[in-house]
Amino acid sequence: MRIAVASQGSEMTSRVDPRFARAPYFVIYDTETGSVETLDNTKNMQAAHGAGTQAAQDMSAKQVDVVVSGQLGPKAMATLSAAGIETITWSEGTVEAAIEMAKGRQRQ
Repeated sequence: MRIAVASQGSEMTSRVDPRFARAPYFVIYDTETGSVETLDNTKNMQAAHGAGTQAAQDMSAKQVDVVVSGQLGPKAMATLSAAGIETITWSEGTVEAAIEMAKGRQRQ
C-alpha cells in the first residue's frame, strides 16, 4: 500500500499540513518496501486555480492508495474518489504518526 501525507516539510518528522492541494510537500510511504519518496508540491501551491484537481491527479500518477490531509476540497475529493484513492482527514501530528494511523486503519 502507498500512503501519501500532505506535509509541511520533506521529512517523516515534519508536521502534517492541514491543506491538501496547497501543502508544500507530499511524503509517500510504501508499506511493502518501506521506501519513502517526497513530492515537491510548489507548482500547486502557486496555482491560481485547479490546485486540488492537479494534486489529486499527481497522487493517482504516483499510484497512491491512501491520502492523509487536514482538509480536502470537493474537486480534489471527487478526483481522488474516481481514482479509487481512499482519503483520511487528519492533521494532528507528524507524517510518521499519520502513516502509522493509516496503516492501523487498513488492518481493521
